[in-house]
Amino acid sequence: MTQSLPIAQLGNSILRQQAQAVDNLDDQRLQQLIDDLIATVVESNGVGIAAPQVSQSDRLFIVASRPNLRYPHAPTMAPTAMINPRIIAHSPETIKDWEGCLCVPGIRGLVPRYQAIEVEYTDRDGQRHQQQLTDFIARIFQHEYDHLDGLIFLDRLETTRDIITEQEYLQRVLPKTSVG
Repeated sequence: MTQSLPIAQLGNSILRQQAQAVDNLDDQRLQQLIDDLIATVVESNGVGIAAPQVSQSDRLFIVASRPNLRYPHAPTMAPTAMINPRIIAHSPETIKDWEGCLCVPGIRGLVPRYQAIEVEYTDRDGQRHQQQLTDFIARIFQHEYDHLDGLIFLDRLETTRDIITEQEYLQRVLPKTSVG
């Protein structure tokens, strides 16, 4: 049965550990974890979630971009499990934009990320994928990929002056990025 899982909060040691490679895609525990991660990210109004965020040390995350309360202008993408992902190339350009994290509630940060990346990953059915990601989807991938290496978005900030509260973000920043 699919369930939403508790999200580890900043300070939990699992968020600072290197996640372990996934070896057995047929493992029922892994397939259930994928379903539970999808349920958790949807219920939490996230656009991505990594296994370490639910206290599982697996190199696995979900990218599930869609407009929601936390990211009203997000593009729509079906929830996609990305197992043992890798960034194999990236653009020279970086773009700073606001990020939040389910593990760091109430805080947003202005984080520099590559504008475009080329990635490899295995899906839940064992199929290998190689694709180009850009803009917001590339940002989600990089954010979740960091979780697999024990990093959180705050580690990527250039200065602590790039931190604001979620309330301030919703009142001051988000209206400026609204379209139409």
